[in-house]
Amino acid sequence: MSSQKYASLRYTALRIGLLVACFALVWVLCYAHVIPLGVGDSNLVWMVLVALVLSAPLSWILLRKQRDAMSEQIVERVDRAKARINASAGQEDGAQAPGA
Repeated sequence: MSSQKYASLRYTALRIGLLVACFALVWVLCYAHVIPLGVGDSNLVWMVLVALVLSAPLSWILLRKQRDAMSEQIVERVDRAKARINASAGQEDGAQAPGA
C-alpha cells in the first residue's frame, strides 16, 4: 500500500523528468546543428514540440509500471468513494423507511 500511496505523484514527476531530459537532448541536437533550429523566432516552441513528441512514446514504454500503479491507486480511491456513497444512501434510506 505504501508503494502505491504516492503513485500519481511519482508518475507525474517521472513524466516531467522525462520531458525535461528529452528537451535537453533536443536542445543539444539543435545547437550541434544535427536537427534544424526552427524558423525565425520559433526555436523554443520547436524544441518543446519535438521534446513532447519524443517523450510521449518513451513514457508509454518506460513508465508502464508507474502508470499501472497509478491506475490501481485511482481505482481504489473510486471504489472507496462509491462504497461511502452507497453506505450514505443506505443510511438515508434506512432512516426514511420507518417514518414513511
